[in-house]
Amino acid sequence: MQTFVDTNLELAGPLEDVLWEDVAACRAIPEAAALFFSEDIGEIAAAKRVCAECPVLAECLQGALERQEPWGVWGGQLFMHGKMLITKRRRGRPPKIIHPEDQMPMIPIPAHLREEAQRVSP
Repeated sequence: MQTFVDTNLELAGPLEDVLWEDVAACRAIPEAAALFFSEDIGEIAAAKRVCAECPVLAECLQGALERQEPWGVWGGQLFMHGKMLITKRRRGRPPKIIHPEDQMPMIPIPAHLREEAQRVSP
């Protein structure tokens, strides 16, 4: 599944009146809820790739940490059962050959959020 994001969003007013949620890259994706709250490895990886290009990644992750999000991809990080997961793989035995669509992009955590993020990592 390939997803394209329009990062050339036009703002309809002064920048200080715009909420970060309104300019998030995921807002341009019609199936965002299904993609960002999926259990499918390929869809989780696609969601993380969208986050990697998002101009408000740090604000999204900070909000998720503050709200103690229980589930989904937020700010390029995967949350499950209230914990931030570093990796996720398919159920069962690990495959001998990793499928390219299962490759999880590693999105760095912004420096000012690393300490807080470590508190919710297993």
